[in-house]
Amino acid sequence: MNILFIHQNFPAQFKWLASFLAKKGHVVKALAITGQAIGSITPINYPVKNKNTPGIHPLALEFETKVIRGEACGLAMFQLKKTGFYPDLIVSHPGWGESLFAKDIFPNSKLVNYIEFHYGKNSDGDFDPEFVNESLEDNFRLRVKNANNLLALDLMDAGISPTYWQLSGVPQEMQKKIRVIFDGIDTDRVKPNPDAFLKINLGKQKKFLELSSTDEIITYVSRNLEPYRGYHSLIRSIPHILAERKNAKVLIVGGDAVSYGAKAPQGQTWKNIFLDEIKDKTDLSRVIFLGKIPYESYLNLLQITKVHVYLTYPFVMSWSCIEAMSSGALVVGSNTAPVREFIQNGKNGVLVDFFNYREIASEVCKALEGGAIYDEMRLNARKTIVDNFDLNTVCLPQQVEFLESLGLQIQVHKTDP
Repeated sequence: MNILFIHQNFPAQFKWLASFLAKKGHVVKALAITGQAIGSITPINYPVKNKNTPGIHPLALEFETKVIRGEACGLAMFQLKKTGFYPDLIVSHPGWGESLFAKDIFPNSKLVNYIEFHYGKNSDGDFDPEFVNESLEDNFRLRVKNANNLLALDLMDAGISPTYWQLSGVPQEMQKKIRVIFDGIDTDRVKPNPDAFLKINLGKQKKFLELSSTDEIITYVSRNLEPYRGYHSLIRSIPHILAERKNAKVLIVGGDAVSYGAKAPQGQTWKNIFLDEIKDKTDLSRVIFLGKIPYESYLNLLQITKVHVYLTYPFVMSWSCIEAMSSGALVVGSNTAPVREFIQNGKNGVLVDFFNYREIASEVCKALEGGAIYDEMRLNARKTIVDNFDLNTVCLPQQVEFLESLGLQIQVHKTDP
């Protein structure tokens, strides 16, 4: 078959599926704005030349941006079509508008969209009272943010959503077209390692700090340090943790920008805004900011941690939480959707109130104290991921079965993935 992947920064969520299909002998191509090659697949990166209309109505700005991106990708698809390539299957992430015109270029192709998030009430937008703005304009903005999503749902032949909570946000009448299948974790690589260690360059001090599982390490990981991922709740819990645990260190991974939600006030970062709240209340030398680190260092971090804190608004689930569980870490996670799909309180992790930083601190300290119950939770966390979310034995086979249910011949030969 001819298969086309569309993602603004390919491969992203399609890394494993695209590689599998290429190894099965299918002709796999990819369109992206800033894509990276994987294996035999080198994406065709196309430019987005048009810009937003000066003075356009603010509520129309986001949809116009997605139309512009859809047009650019549509033109790239048209050029691909002119070379004689006609996909039997298009797999797309429609969230930024790229596949908006896919059916206009390739009307007979099966279009499968990755349905990541549908905006609505009782999710991220109105969750945190510290940052909620209940203006009428914000309510209007929430409504029009779904314009592109609704077009994507209408155009697609089928969809895949990674969690049941993410599916639940989609309009009821559209849900029947979508299967819940998680992306998959390579549990053969993301696994416990008692010999793991992490060597940290302390920068200005020209010293290195080497840490292992014998150290009392608390970890927190986010692409960027911001309220959506509970950075403020973590920071506010730290003085209480460090006051009780005299040998503990908190290692924080993440950048200073914003991935989700509002930007910090002009000239500031969310990182420093909340750090300033506690700078006179605790020993900040025991709070180590690692910035963004290589993947192998990140895995080592998860393998040595005593407690991994994962906090999030009701929003897209982070791989860091699931990879921490696969690494055998004890996760103290927020009692929010979709975290509850992965963590059962007291069985394979601990759930806490997102806003209650004293409870977060208390549960972290209990876990640091240790005991048989926490050892069992770590084992159960690993088992949860291996049994239900493993890439090669669970998720990839489910993805392939789903595509074949659409009448597509995926299993061309018996080459291993």
